[in-house]
Amino acid sequence: MEKVVIIGGGYSGIYALQELVKNKNIKITLIDKHTFHNLQPEVYDLIANKSNIADVTIDLTTLCMGMNHPYLEYKNLKVRKIDKEAKKIYTEEQEIVEFDYLVMAAGTRTFFPPQIPGLNNAHDIKKLHWAMFFKQSFENQLFKKIQFEAKQCDDTHIVVVGAGLSGVEIAAEMAYNSKMFFKRGNFSCDNLKISLVSSSDTILPGLTPQLISMSHERLKSLGINVITNTKLLKCNEDNLELSNGTKIHHSFIIFTGGIEASPITSQLDVDKNGRGQILVNEYLQTNKYPNIFAIGDIAEIKNKKGEIMPPNVTVARISGTCAGKNILAMIKNKKMTPCDPKLEGILIALGGKYAAGNLYGLVHVKGRIAYEIKKYVFSSYRKPLLQLIKAGYKKLKKL
Repeated sequence: MEKVVIIGGGYSGIYALQELVKNKNIKITLIDKHTFHNLQPEVYDLIANKSNIADVTIDLTTLCMGMNHPYLEYKNLKVRKIDKEAKKIYTEEQEIVEFDYLVMAAGTRTFFPPQIPGLNNAHDIKKLHWAMFFKQSFENQLFKKIQFEAKQCDDTHIVVVGAGLSGVEIAAEMAYNSKMFFKRGNFSCDNLKISLVSSSDTILPGLTPQLISMSHERLKSLGINVITNTKLLKCNEDNLELSNGTKIHHSFIIFTGGIEASPITSQLDVDKNGRGQILVNEYLQTNKYPNIFAIGDIAEIKNKKGEIMPPNVTVARISGTCAGKNILAMIKNKKMTPCDPKLEGILIALGGKYAAGNLYGLVHVKGRIAYEIKKYVFSSYRKPLLQLIKAGYKKLKKL
């Protein structure tokens, strides 16, 4: 029986898994150091109190049970070493997992440039436990402001470094949430400030001018101080030193200034780019090992035009689905299908029930309608997974 292993239970890994389970005669193992699939784009709602942990996670144990595959198993393990020749995966828990085909889907993490002193003071909210920590810290700051507002009303300044999608969305959600907090309670001590620092000459570099303009307008209306064309030089305990010669006092720092591939890629002697992402061919295979595939954010994926695709959910879905189909094709000695991802558009959450987006490169939308489209897209992904984990939960309770 052919053995297929997926390392990483994120978006791309789950899409690959959904294809692979169509073959009931192979053994499939999903490995992840976490017990849950983190719905990363929705973590900002968690921080803004619009959702809870159950809304932004999918339990991997019940998910796998709900897929009703006779030879599918989930293992909560941390990979330590990959032996490509022996086709074995060694883990910190001393368990060895064998494979015939391997899917690398471990994603990326926030890159903290070592040349910036003191950056260890910043938070990485892409990780769920840090998002929860920040949420609690943010709420504690708001509580302290109203607790002592009659005696003192010190400035609270949150600085978000990095004005890509993650930076813009978290800044907008925090600004909106704090604004509504002070308004709802009629608190006088409402001097919470949020600054967004971009090293580029604009926010959201690479997106359409119209989308940038709409987003900038929304950030401005939320009172966010947008600082462009400025780099972070040093991160001190209570202030940041910027390349424009200024120092900014801060209460919190959130760093979203770039990504790097999961360190698990160091286990593979294959071609990688400067961020550690694995270079793959049109079938999503690594250059040395045709039985090892890389998908989602951990891979540098190109379309048929040779353009590098951005790391997002759409590319994760397309690459994960394609890799799953190609492995099944290899097992049956059939022709594989080239991966040619096309972006369906981009939607940016900008605080409250407001978003901005570009659909299929044809039309721009903003406001409530863009927000509803974004929620629909998320729901269309999450709903079938919820049905699977509910089925898995029922099966688990019968054991």
